[in-house]
Amino acid sequence: MAEREQSLFEAPPMGEQERMVEAMLFASAEPLTIQQMIGRMPHGSEPAEAVQHLRRRYEGRGVQVVRVGEAWAIRTAPDLGFLMREEVVEQKKLSRAAIETLAIIAYHQPVTRAEIEEIRGVSVSRGTIDQLLELDWIRLGRRKMTPGRPVTFVVTPAFLDHFGLETPRDLPGLRELRAAGLLENRPPPGTEAEEGPQADDSQGDMFGEEAEDGPES
Repeated sequence: MAEREQSLFEAPPMGEQERMVEAMLFASAEPLTIQQMIGRMPHGSEPAEAVQHLRRRYEGRGVQVVRVGEAWAIRTAPDLGFLMREEVVEQKKLSRAAIETLAIIAYHQPVTRAEIEEIRGVSVSRGTIDQLLELDWIRLGRRKMTPGRPVTFVVTPAFLDHFGLETPRDLPGLRELRAAGLLENRPPPGTEAEEGPQADDSQGDMFGEEAEDGPES
């Protein structure tokens, strides 16, 4: 009897833990953190190790185990995304103001509303911020230790998941953005284009012409 009670508290074999992690990631609509997995698995389980085993097992397959911020999810392999085109739901387009605001938050987070307005050169309407919050692409960050203790904004795991990023450091550089037609094909006045989200010139005239907030088309 004592041996049976002891076995109830022993962690299952790693192969069984992999199956548990696989089942949770497959069934979950949202990425799961390691802590969430620990809370669901038997005592003594090591989901972090199981995730790595499962990740290697899915390498080269049609679906992959990917990191989304501090969480994990099962997603379609990037090179097979074209097979899912018929199942993609068309989303309402964001206004230019919302796109610019989102990009500034992604590249400069944590950033305050005043800092966003300083970078854009124009004011940011409350509706633009509310729209991005409603989409769950940004959230409130910590307050800055400056007069007034203004709140900051940061991107969410939902934003990273939507754009196939593990962390904000995976954001494309200026050259990639221009190649995709998302930026004017010229560096900001008086600067030279640099690669990477941390490039100094990304804080300049990031989007070419300034745009006032206005109603969405």
